[in-house]
Amino acid sequence: MREAHPLERQVGIDYYVSDGPGVGGHLRDAPADFRVREIEAMEPEPLDSDPGAYPHLLVRSTLTDWDTNDFASALSSGLGISRERVSWAGTKDKRAVTTQLFSIRGVEPAGLPDLSGADIEALGRIGRNLEFGDLAGNAFEIRISDPERPAAVDAVTDALRGFGGGRVAVPNVFGHQRFGSRRPVTHEVGLHIVREEWREAVLAYVGNPAESEPERTREARATVDKVAAGTDPDWRVALDATPGHLGYERSMLHALVENGGEEPADFRSALETVPWNLQRLFVNAAQSYAFNRMLSERLRRGLPFDRPVAGDVVAFADADAPDWLPVPDTDRLQRVSEDRVDVIRRHCERGRAFVTAPLVGTETEPGDGEPGDIERAVLDDLALEPADFDLPGNFESTGTRRAILVGADLDVARGPLTLSFSLPRGSYATAVLREYLKADPRDL
Repeated sequence: MREAHPLERQVGIDYYVSDGPGVGGHLRDAPADFRVREIEAMEPEPLDSDPGAYPHLLVRSTLTDWDTNDFASALSSGLGISRERVSWAGTKDKRAVTTQLFSIRGVEPAGLPDLSGADIEALGRIGRNLEFGDLAGNAFEIRISDPERPAAVDAVTDALRGFGGGRVAVPNVFGHQRFGSRRPVTHEVGLHIVREEWREAVLAYVGNPAESEPERTREARATVDKVAAGTDPDWRVALDATPGHLGYERSMLHALVENGGEEPADFRSALETVPWNLQRLFVNAAQSYAFNRMLSERLRRGLPFDRPVAGDVVAFADADAPDWLPVPDTDRLQRVSEDRVDVIRRHCERGRAFVTAPLVGTETEPGDGEPGDIERAVLDDLALEPADFDLPGNFESTGTRRAILVGADLDVARGPLTLSFSLPRGSYATAVLREYLKADPRDL
């Protein structure tokens, strides 16, 4: 098997499915080179519906070079309302043209602002705010700039069809950006949190400089590490050395200045100064890293991804998802016994079931047989077990299971080389793109 890029191996992605060279090149020379459109899963009521029963305005926004959080802030500012009244179904990359849904509580269509690089269309009204995941999936149209071996696209496609049992498919890994594109450390922070190593968690985030960061940032993190290594750390020195653009780092250091930074509880309090969604992201990244490791080991051992072996746990398809974009319903799980392998295999071939691996948490259990051996071996190597996720506040996680394979109905256009495909919610375009480019993940 072909080894993955060294930066991918840092986040648990050890191999490529396709052994041959990729096309090379890079993405996002311009925002229009990377287009993503949410596949909507919500049918709103008409715009003239009773705002008392349907208080949230649903809008479709096509954004050019906008970060999702920044757009939500600009939208609320333009409307003169609290940022908390704006919600969305999925976060998208900034350097792209994205079409996505937002809900806004207590506003009228006529009040929607004009924002540069944004085309905002009112669709109707809904009875609740959008929540993360309120979409069926995403459709991508991605141009590859300056490909070095454009003809290699066919060999990669053939390899992915073989892996997916006739359909282009890849391991459903969490992409590099899940862990921090420039400095992939969120899983390191999360692993320390789950082990209740609160001091180490803070220092992994605030200190721990990376070569890919600007010099001033590296120097600030090096100062943090130097202060932390002392017998009587002066956290004020570390805070003063940390520039303003490192806002979350400064929040943590300020807390250590205030509480003394001596006891484990002081460091936990520092971690709790960052937004709740970042607290959860730390733990989610640790789960994602373990998941990637499990998929890498399954690939190394040559176990199939598109069909089960005895001991696997499968999830049946979500009945509410589109037939052409099936997703697993992780509330409908079944362990695959030796005498049920052939039956479940047929369900998988028809898109009615998916082989899964755990995003480990307090309510997850390993599989049986060789799949269970893989899951337990990875957790043992990381010194983790499900009970460790019984944590305070936003750090707690019950866990779930996730499909190990994701398929894509992929079209290839040449001149310029462009890949078009759709993925169900929760899957990463980079899981597909990495196979085709075989490039530095920062170029994806």
